Amino acid sequence: MSEHRKPVIVGVAGGTGSGKTTIAQAIYNALGEDKVAYIPHDAYYYDLSHLPFEERARQNYDHPDSLETPLLVQHLKALRQGYAVDIPIYDFATHTRRKETRRVEPRPIILIEGILVLAEPTLRDMMDIKIFVDTDADIRFIRRLQRDIKERGRTMEAVIQQYLNTVRVMHLEFVEPSKRYADIIIPEGGFNTVALDMVIARLRNMIEESVRISQRVG
Repeated sequence: MSEHRKPVIVGVAGGTGSGKTTIAQAIYNALGEDKVAYIPHDAYYYDLSHLPFEERARQNYDHPDSLETPLLVQHLKALRQGYAVDIPIYDFATHTRRKETRRVEPRPIILIEGILVLAEPTLRDMMDIKIFVDTDADIRFIRRLQRDIKERGRTMEAVIQQYLNTVRVMHLEFVEPSKRYADIIIPEGGFNTVALDMVIARLRNMIEESVRISQRVG
C-alpha cells in the first residue's frame, strides 16, 4: 500500500447488545472485503487457559484491563504501514484464545469494533472516524441474554449475574462516558438505516478521494 494512501481507521463502540457489530458488519458488506479490514476488539481478550474454568468465568471481561489493547495498537500500526497481521481468535465458551489466528490484510478502511474502543485513548488517537451506537439498556440486555445463551452456552442465571456484577457497572464507568468522544452517534443500532447509509456514503467518498490523490501523486 502506498504511503500516499493512508488507510482510514474507523472505530465503532457501544454497549453490549447495542447493535455495534451489526453496524460494523453492514459497513463491511457494503464496501466489500477488498476495501475493509475488520477487527473486533474482543478478539484480544487475554488468554486465561492457566486458570480453572470456574475462575475464568468469574473474571471481569468488561474492564479495559481484560483486553490486550497494546497488541491491537501494534497491529493497527502494521496495517497502516501496509503489512498484514495475524490477530487472535478468542473462544467465548471457554474464555481462552485458540491456537490458530486470523490473517488480516491491509485495506483502505480499517474497521475496529468493541464496547471499549472509544474508552481507550491510544485507540481513539489512531481513529479518523469514531462512531458510538446508542441503544436503550433494556434492549441491550435482552439481546445479550439471547446471544449468550444461544451462542456461548451460558445459562440464564449466569448471564444475569454477570450483567449485574460487572457488565452494567463497567458500562456506566467506561462505555457510556466514551460516547462524548464520538464523531457520530447512531441511535437504534443497525435499524437506523439513514445514519448507516450516511456513514457508508462518507467512507466511499474517502476511498475515492484517496485513490484520486494517489493517482495525481503517481
